[in-house]
Amino acid sequence: MPRRFHRHLSAFILILLAHLSIRAQEVPSPETINLRTYILQLEEDYDVKFSFVDEDLSALTVEIPQFTSLPLILEDIREQTQLLINKLNERYYTLSKSSTVDLCARVLDNFERSTISGASIEVLGSSIATIADMNGEFRLTNIPRKAVLRIRHIGFRTQFVTAEDFVTASPCKEIALGVNYQQLEEVIVYELLTSGLTKQLDASITMNPGEFGILPGQIEPDVLQTIQALPGIKSIDETVSNINIRGGTNDQNLILWDNIKMYQSGHFFGLISAFNPYLTEEVTLIKNGTSAQYSDGVSGIIKMDTNDEIKDIAYGGGGFNLISGDIYGHIPFRGDMAMQFSARRSITDFLNTPTYEQFAGRAFQDIQVTNTNTSTDRDFNQEQNFYFYDFSGKFLYDYNEDHKLRLSFIYINNAFDYKETDLRISTTNRNSLDQENISFGGTLNSSWSDRFKSSLQGYYTQYNLDSFTSTVADRQQLTQRNIVDERSVRLNTFYDLSSTLTWLNGYQLTETGITNGTIVTEPPFDNESKSVIRGHAGYTELQYTSDNKRMHISGGLRVNYLQNLDTFDELILEPRLNFHAFLANNFRMEILGEFKNQVTNQFIDLDENFLGIEKRRWVLSDGQEIPITKSKQASIGFNYEKENWYIGLEGFYKEVDGISTSTQGFQNQNQFNGEIGKYDNKGVEFLINHREANFSTWLSYTFNDNNYTFEDFIPPNFPNNRDIKHSITAATTYTYRNLKLGVGFNYRTGKPFTEPLDPPNDIDTSDFPFRINYNEPNSSRLPAYIRLDASAVYDFPLSRRVNASVGASVLNVLDRENILNTYFRLDEQFNIETVKSLSLGFTPNVSFRVRF
Repeated sequence: MPRRFHRHLSAFILILLAHLSIRAQEVPSPETINLRTYILQLEEDYDVKFSFVDEDLSALTVEIPQFTSLPLILEDIREQTQLLINKLNERYYTLSKSSTVDLCARVLDNFERSTISGASIEVLGSSIATIADMNGEFRLTNIPRKAVLRIRHIGFRTQFVTAEDFVTASPCKEIALGVNYQQLEEVIVYELLTSGLTKQLDASITMNPGEFGILPGQIEPDVLQTIQALPGIKSIDETVSNINIRGGTNDQNLILWDNIKMYQSGHFFGLISAFNPYLTEEVTLIKNGTSAQYSDGVSGIIKMDTNDEIKDIAYGGGGFNLISGDIYGHIPFRGDMAMQFSARRSITDFLNTPTYEQFAGRAFQDIQVTNTNTSTDRDFNQEQNFYFYDFSGKFLYDYNEDHKLRLSFIYINNAFDYKETDLRISTTNRNSLDQENISFGGTLNSSWSDRFKSSLQGYYTQYNLDSFTSTVADRQQLTQRNIVDERSVRLNTFYDLSSTLTWLNGYQLTETGITNGTIVTEPPFDNESKSVIRGHAGYTELQYTSDNKRMHISGGLRVNYLQNLDTFDELILEPRLNFHAFLANNFRMEILGEFKNQVTNQFIDLDENFLGIEKRRWVLSDGQEIPITKSKQASIGFNYEKENWYIGLEGFYKEVDGISTSTQGFQNQNQFNGEIGKYDNKGVEFLINHREANFSTWLSYTFNDNNYTFEDFIPPNFPNNRDIKHSITAATTYTYRNLKLGVGFNYRTGKPFTEPLDPPNDIDTSDFPFRINYNEPNSSRLPAYIRLDASAVYDFPLSRRVNASVGASVLNVLDRENILNTYFRLDEQFNIETVKSLSLGFTPNVSFRVRF
């Protein structure tokens, strides 16, 4: 009986739906008529007179009202046209246009006829604006009849309509936006991994946080975390302040924010990026083939540019997660002037969250110390107070269409107090650290003609690091200070020799001063040194791009004259090459090469001074103990792009000369030697990515053969501290309506380290203090690193103009214990201790954000 009933019910519903469909098709469409013609007809039918201006009515059409009463007919016309209809007496009426109208519309995709949510609607020349809701609809009231509305959405052509065009639409006007097909860009760029990540014609990778989709483990578009999803970019200690580009150290990366060189990039000892992504318009990553206008960064460039366009309306947003909260905004003062701002502060000093506990455990973890001779464990009790904040601002002024001024400012601060007690011997060490970066910069972009443009840039940046350490009942106190003071001015000129050939010329003057100071109470010691390097650079570059965008080549030369005001001056030539060509419709080749140099490096202070938490001090080359670091790099790559597939394969050779053991983080027999050497890295990077409308899946693999050469060592050649032979990432993201999901797997072989010799030869007791006898440098490796991450973000509207999102993520879903670093030291009884640094454990995080 139930089955028979269900069959009858299903048949009945199908018949009813068919019947309703047929009846709906039988209902005739409303008949329309020109309004002026209809008014003249009403005059005859009802023996009345209407006074009106012909041009007000002649362009209007209405649906013929289904009434017989004249007052109801006129009310229907008023609702359809928003005309003012006044009755003068029983026979005479006036019709006129109102000065304002009410608008209702639905924004559609003109190809699929689906609604477009989130489209922005602006009434030009006013502060009136709104956002289309989830159904693509919006309403505005009291809009001037002659006003022009701009309707736009990313990926669609912008459309301009007048308010009067909405008048006769019933019930709401449909506005169809055309898809913004850019055929040339489809040839020269490819969207990688997730929306907002693209590979450009010159082989650089750009990220647009405003269009960013989702990556596994990330619920916010953290700039320095996101780029680590790309092959060849990793952080062997899980921080954003120690990003390794093709096996280099972090100080070999040039980090630019609005064309200002940054000497600090992270919060919470590098676990969080210091740059707000919500006002960042574009991030560019360059691994090779750098333009001649850039120097420094022998390993690579990370260039961040904030929004550079003056919007007609104010916008902004804010949010919080389990580490910090932030706000940002864009406020136009008038059509040619605006201000942007952002601010963020941690909540870690007054609210303890699961995320903070994991981050604190990673940065200040209970150091696992194992005595290799007695097999006893030592326990430490730690107390810490930590907070950070940053804020930035930008002033935008368009003098006219040809001359535009931008002024930027950023301030970054970390403050930290730490106390550690050794429970076994009841001794306490106290430490504090204050780190700040303040920077100002400006850019004047000018267009002097259709063929000649210029860009004048300047900045001032200052970095301060102050640390204090007190050991064993304040018997010894150590105070250290590191100050970087840099200013620079640059002029670029661009001249179009033809439609395909551009000539870049420029000059840059940079002066960098670095101060390092140390005060020790026992034994008494007080030392402060400052060095200054002034650099002059002239450069020229020709850039050719074929009309069909299938070939791009740029070649340039940078001439640097570097002068240390105390010790040396040197002239350095740096050729650059960037070649790209399509070998077939979907197959292209890239050949890149560059010579570069840098005069700033970071000395890494490890071990007992800061209880295993490293401090990095910037230093300048002096031409002797710290030479100028020079690099040369070449690479060749092949890319296949068709429909939803991208396959990339690139091989590279990179050599960096003039490195010091003090900048490499050695924790073995070479830790304090200060020898000068080089490293060379030969590698292959592979990426395959398949994208559909709702999902993206990818697999990346990187192979490195990264080795040091220090002639004074035995042996002189051995693996680099960052020699990660194999690295694999596999991930998938999926979008269903307003929900975005991501899950990813990361694997890499362990980093090298140096073990002591086996007992009894492990300790050298021939001299005092005793020393550890080590095996050959970096002859052992840590276990493999494995991590699974997941994340989810859901977007939803709070009102017509305010949208919100909630997100949740988990780093290290499997809670796997990964060893990031291992080193050895002697305790007070001259027993060897093993010190291990562990990765983040199971780390959840949630966020809530609003934007308007």
